[in-house]
Formats: sequence, structure tokens, C-alpha cells
Amino acid sequence: MSSTALDPSIVPLADQVPFGDLTNATLAEIRATPLMLPGELSDAVERVDHVVSEAPRVVVRVHTPKAAASGPRPCVYSIHGGGYVIGSYEMDDLKFDQLCPALDCVGVSVEYRLAPETPYPGPLEDCYAGLAWVFRNAAQLGVDPARVGVTGVSAGGGLSAALALLVRDRGEYTLDWQLLDCPMLDDRLRTPSSQADDLIVWSRTSNAFGWKSYLGDLYGADDVPYHAAPARAEDLSGLPRAYVCVGGADGFRDEDIDYALRLNGAGVECELHVYPGAPHGVMLFADTDVAQRYMRDQNEWLARRLS
Repeated sequence: MSSTALDPSIVPLADQVPFGDLTNATLAEIRATPLMLPGELSDAVERVDHVVSEAPRVVVRVHTPKAAASGPRPCVYSIHGGGYVIGSYEMDDLKFDQLCPALDCVGVSVEYRLAPETPYPGPLEDCYAGLAWVFRNAAQLGVDPARVGVTGVSAGGGLSAALALLVRDRGEYTLDWQLLDCPMLDDRLRTPSSQADDLIVWSRTSNAFGWKSYLGDLYGADDVPYHAAPARAEDLSGLPRAYVCVGGADGFRDEDIDYALRLNGAGVECELHVYPGAPHGVMLFADTDVAQRYMRDQNEWLARRLS
């Protein structure tokens, strides 16, 4: 039995994955394919786009509960996934439609430029620019600057981890927490889970393509900056408290477990969850028990952080 064996409830659903391997030949077609079905949004949340900068163009979408606030709200700053090469901030609309009223928080999604057209450090600098805009405009947004955290899935998780490192190193702002959902952290692709042949959703081929696209000429070098690939960071001290979750059938399993253990070893409070049989992008199979546990645990941790 493979070390990345799927949960039995997901096996018959594996053909529901909306795309195959990402390559130069398939990128345009996959970008044109919706990664998730559009859902109906409620009237409980106001959504407003703001242009953070024009050159480069960076846009954030602010999601604010329409219910009256008793004071400044915590802020969830979200970075979408997509292997650094696909996706959009619109992927966060449904999440914040539920999360903002439930947790009485302001949600902010950033539309960063994608690789390979814009390799590192462009996407990360876009994310930093959006975050800096939130801090500068906290009063107008009704945000408590002491309760701003960052979250992301997959490449969004990798960018969130990198952004936490960049915020620490530049010293201009302070993050309260980081929620890293199956983060894409290590460009070296040398762990057992990253080398598995039976991965669904995000294969070895897609992973290598994503990293090559994001790193450009840096790919394969020994001195890739840790702001590009957070797993390469030697010093993880001084980072915000963290939550790391990943599936046991995810190619990122080993690098994510290692990162969480190293955060704890560096004195950073970190909660780690590994879900046996869960593949990358487990929420594509949202009706399964493992996917529901995956999201419930994450939301409960977030509720504790924001309360």
C-alpha cells in the first residue's frame, strides 16, 4: 500500500478533479477552467475592490459584515492558491461570505500577479503591498491592526509563510497569526511524499512546473532565497503563532510536517494537523467526512484566534 493512499471515501470521487497535470502546454486551458463551481453569495457581506498600486497593479477585495460592529474587527488576509500559476482572489468570495459574519471579521483577498509571467519576487511583493495597505488603512476599514493574520491554501499557504517571514524581517508591521493550509514550501522536491507517483489534484509534474515558473532562473540553484521557498529558512524564530494542516495523501505532507515541527522548535506556537488519506485540495471533496473534519478543525482554531 502506498504511503499516500487515499481515504476510501475519496477514491470513487478522484475523477472529479477539474484539471490534469500543469505544463506549458496545458496552462492556458487550465487557467480558463473554473477551479470551483460558483456559489450564490449572501447579502450579509459587503464586497469592495480597492486598487493598492497601479505599477504594478495590485488589487485587494475587502469583505465586511454588514451587521453593526461593536469596535474594530480582526482581519483575515487571504492569499489564494493555484501553484503560483493559476487562480484568482475571487476564489475567496464564498469563504468570506460565510466566515466574515460567523466570526465578525474583515476579510481581505489579494490579487497577486501570477508566474511564469511574473516570477519571484513579484507575487510576494504584491502580497506585501496589499498587507501594508491594510495596516495603513486599518481605521477606515474598521480593522484592529493588532489582530491581523494571514492565511492561504497551497501556493497561497507558501506565500503566507513567506509573507510572515518578510514581515518579520522588514519590521514595519506585526502579524498576529498565520494559518497555512497544505502550504507549498519546498522547491527541492526531495521528500518521500513529494516523489510519490499516485498523487491526485497536484502531481509531481504540476509541482515541478509550479516551482520552475515561480523561481524562473533561480530554479535548481542551491541559494534559492527563503522568502521564495520558506522551507529553506534556517531561522524561524520571531514568527507569528501558526496552524499547519495537510493531508496524508498530499505531496506536501512531509515538508509541511517538518516546517510545523521546526516552528515549534524555534519557539513559535504551532498547531499541526495531518489527515490520513486526504489529498491535496481535499475541499474539492467537501461532502466527505475527512474534508469536513479538515475544515471544521481549521475554522475552530481561527475562531479561537479571532475571539
